[in-house]
Amino acid sequence: MDAVGRRLRAAAGGLGLGLSLAVALAVVPAALARVPAQVQSPVPPPVEGQRPMEGRSSPRDLVQPQHQPPDAFPPDYAAVRAAWRPSDARLLAADGRELQRLRTDFSSRRGDWLPLAEVSAALQRAVVASEDRRFYAHGGVDWLASASAAWSSAWGTGARRGASTLSMQLAALLDPDLRRGPGGRGILQKLDQMQAAWALESRWTKSEILEAYLNLAAWRGELVGVDALSRVLFQKHASGLTFREAALAAVLLRGPNAPVPTLVQRGCALLRELGRPGECRGLRDFTQAALARARETRFDTPALAPHWARLLWEAGRADARGEIRSMLDSGLQAAAVRSVRRRLGELRGTGVTDAAVVVLDNRSGAVLAYVGSSGALSEAADVDHARAIRQAGSTLKPFLYALALDERRLTAASLLDDSPVGLDGGGGLYVPDNYDHRFGGWVSARTALASSLNVPAVRTLMLVGPDALAGRLTALGLPLARDGDYYGYSLALGSADVTLLSLANAYRALARGGDYAPVNLRARPGAEVQAGSRLYSSEAAWIVGDMLADRPARARTFGLDSPLTTRFWTAVKTGTSRDMRDNWCVGWSADYTVGVWVGNSAGASMRNVSGVSGAGPIWHDVFDWLYRDHVPPAPPRPPGVVEQAVSFGEGLEPARTEYFLGDTAQARFAPPDARADPGRPRIAEPVDGTILALDPDIPWDRQRLRLRAVDAVSRPVDDARWFLDGEPYGGADRAPDWAPRPGAHVFELRDAAGGVLDRSRVVVRGARFAAGVPASIPTGLPDGVPDGTPAGTPDGVPARIPAGVPAGGRAGGRDPGNHSVPQGKH
Repeated sequence: MDAVGRRLRAAAGGLGLGLSLAVALAVVPAALARVPAQVQSPVPPPVEGQRPMEGRSSPRDLVQPQHQPPDAFPPDYAAVRAAWRPSDARLLAADGRELQRLRTDFSSRRGDWLPLAEVSAALQRAVVASEDRRFYAHGGVDWLASASAAWSSAWGTGARRGASTLSMQLAALLDPDLRRGPGGRGILQKLDQMQAAWALESRWTKSEILEAYLNLAAWRGELVGVDALSRVLFQKHASGLTFREAALAAVLLRGPNAPVPTLVQRGCALLRELGRPGECRGLRDFTQAALARARETRFDTPALAPHWARLLWEAGRADARGEIRSMLDSGLQAAAVRSVRRRLGELRGTGVTDAAVVVLDNRSGAVLAYVGSSGALSEAADVDHARAIRQAGSTLKPFLYALALDERRLTAASLLDDSPVGLDGGGGLYVPDNYDHRFGGWVSARTALASSLNVPAVRTLMLVGPDALAGRLTALGLPLARDGDYYGYSLALGSADVTLLSLANAYRALARGGDYAPVNLRARPGAEVQAGSRLYSSEAAWIVGDMLADRPARARTFGLDSPLTTRFWTAVKTGTSRDMRDNWCVGWSADYTVGVWVGNSAGASMRNVSGVSGAGPIWHDVFDWLYRDHVPPAPPRPPGVVEQAVSFGEGLEPARTEYFLGDTAQARFAPPDARADPGRPRIAEPVDGTILALDPDIPWDRQRLRLRAVDAVSRPVDDARWFLDGEPYGGADRAPDWAPRPGAHVFELRDAAGGVLDRSRVVVRGARFAAGVPASIPTGLPDGVPDGTPAGTPDGVPARIPAGVPAGGRAGGRDPGNHSVPQGKH
């Protein structure tokens, strides 16, 4: 008897059932006598909603544990389902479609709660066959399985299997006190678990029990619930799981961390039991591939707006269920993402890896599309480039011209001199240049803005003042770090840093007739919001929009046919920062404002990619999608805008109809200098006071400075001669480019009688021992100017223009001391 007793005690311990052998032997026969005959084999599941049969004796009457489960147990099924929280917040579009999931809980990975109808029948069958084959027959405790497990454990026969039913396992998932401890369950805990299972069976349907178990069970690693399992391991919805996938999932329940050989052995046995032995072929490779995905964090769900999801989550916009409802247009968002990927693919080989897109509703300020990066193409996909600080380039010019119009400092037809100008930048001479290194002489403000000419913009800022412009930009919500004095005249060309989101919203103020309002995270598209701040008159904002929508006016730089051209009314401006690190395209219609940035997260330069070739095509794609089925009207002209026919002296521009603020209209425009002294030539390059820096990395004989003389209307002259340091240096129309020599020099332009028409003083610094510089050339530097002084100036002040350019090029090449001053490229 002692030997038999030891085996019986071993059986009781090995079961993990927490029952003594005496209880088992007393209960099992009685229980079997009360269970109907059909319990001996699986039966079809009951009709949905069917409760346990009335009047049937329950095994719970035979055993009463001393430790009762809580009185509130079991909780209501609906309450359990309602309390479920995924580990990811879900970003929903305005139409309710899911756009993005954002991981917010890292304790475990949980997907959605799936109704049983959305779980494949293959997985339901596999789990029941593996875990509780008499699930649809017993009342919560499977006494046949208990007896079989006890016998196998005691006598060492057959495969060892647990006897906990799905109901018992679910009870342990619902009640922490019933969960298995490090040493297994004790007798009383096991009896509590049985009673809890019986209570579940009395209040829940079989379908509810199976559904809850599939959603609450841990499968592998951090994966909890069938939705997380399916989307991570199998990259699909649970409704599409095959028998092979279902078998692997089911055996993971028995051993979540079991090694691959064990899972393959158990999975194949289960497939044979399910009548699918052919699925065993290749099961090892399939299992290894599936388990490798368990280490990934990617869900098989839409991933269209991760950065906007993060922004709204941080703003506290998620509800109690973790749903973030946004005003994003699901179709527009998908179209913007597609355009970014396609257009960056077309730019492959130019050093471009990233882009960002923002689309705003003009009336409400709702964000309709938000692409923060190029995703897999990006070197920093998690960085939100729509909120990253970047140099603005020429995108600030519309705000400058609108301010000048409002202050009556110029009109759209006013003539501006597009010729070289040298300005005192505090630490040196600031000499702005145009993107194409060409100057057009006198141009109208309309042409200057539409064609993104730099020198006219600087001359306009001279009228308005850097402080006034900086103040207006700050009021528009742009994150300027310093005041106008810090940026100086380079502010006209975009030396300030901005974000795409703030820049697009500033342009939205122009689209709203000069009325600024912040981006509205709660607004619905098309709904009007409270009045914002009036920063520009509606008349000035409309005229600037008309200038930016003028195809002929922008043709000088962009041509008549470019990505900026749309089949409907749009106003658009591009920008490219220094060294082609960033390019922009921002514009608006009567309904929407669209902003696009293209560049690299690390700030690396692109190769020959400007705003019109980089960001422009994406901008065009987005607007095409917005108006894919209709053509919007142009914004109506405000009553205060006057229409006037104008003409230009010297044939500078064709006659046209122009628009003015009511009290500024006039019919004819001519260069003021032409009226004062139409024939007097002057030195256009180099500007008086220029300080140059030779580049030590370029051979001296390959560095040149261009000499250029023009008349009062910026036309080349041919009746004057150049003199350098008092010696003749060729005719005005044929003076060779000068190879700068260290020292102080004076250029003079003289007439035929030897009279001095204009004079320009130039100082060449540094690189006295650069390769190829003749040793006999004296430095001749003035007092207080040390040889070798770099041309750059501290704290971002515009630097003196350097000389170092190869022969045949222009001054303004590489300058080691000045990498932050923009060239104001279009």
